[in-house]
Amino acid sequence: MTDRVPASVRWAQPGDAAAVADHIARVVSTPGTKRMAFTGGSTPIKVLALLKDRPLDWSTVTIALTDDRRVSDDHAASNFGKIHTALGSSGARFERLVEGKNVQPFDLVWLGMGEDGHVASLFPEMKSHVRPGPAVIATTPIPLPPEAPFDRLTLNEKALKATKEIILVVTGSSKKALLEHALADDDRYPVTDFLRGYGPPVTIYWSE
Repeated sequence: MTDRVPASVRWAQPGDAAAVADHIARVVSTPGTKRMAFTGGSTPIKVLALLKDRPLDWSTVTIALTDDRRVSDDHAASNFGKIHTALGSSGARFERLVEGKNVQPFDLVWLGMGEDGHVASLFPEMKSHVRPGPAVIATTPIPLPPEAPFDRLTLNEKALKATKEIILVVTGSSKKALLEHALADDDRYPVTDFLRGYGPPVTIYWSE
């Protein structure tokens, strides 16, 4: 059980989008069915664009999101809409976030991180509905970010850690500095909970 195993962290070299694409391709190519949770934002779309011409069998993969804004699929802020557009014709299966739903373990969880150290929609300050076990919860960041002023659905910490491995993909010098503080046990940031203590192994992909 990952909740009883000390987390290990390594920095990938290289840490660019192409390296992330290679990592995703390796997981997709492993035998049998796979479950993967993807982060939102623009980075996954860039990575998936690098994979579109590879002969990958996405029909063996179920894709969930780590979190999403509570908007319609066709809204510009919808992570589900963007991922489904990128992979909807690939044969992959999609698992929607449903508040209160229990979540089965993953083979890979792909996290991003905000400038405040939040991962998925687990913010330093937020309103949230606590649920036991790996589950989908509702959260509202405090304050609401002006660029995305929406309530959220997110996998809770237990669900995000219920995986064989985590990749954390970040860009920019300020986020690298934050990660270094978190690794030094600065517990102000939600990301610290995934880098320290107990949980699955974490590979950090960082680039400028």
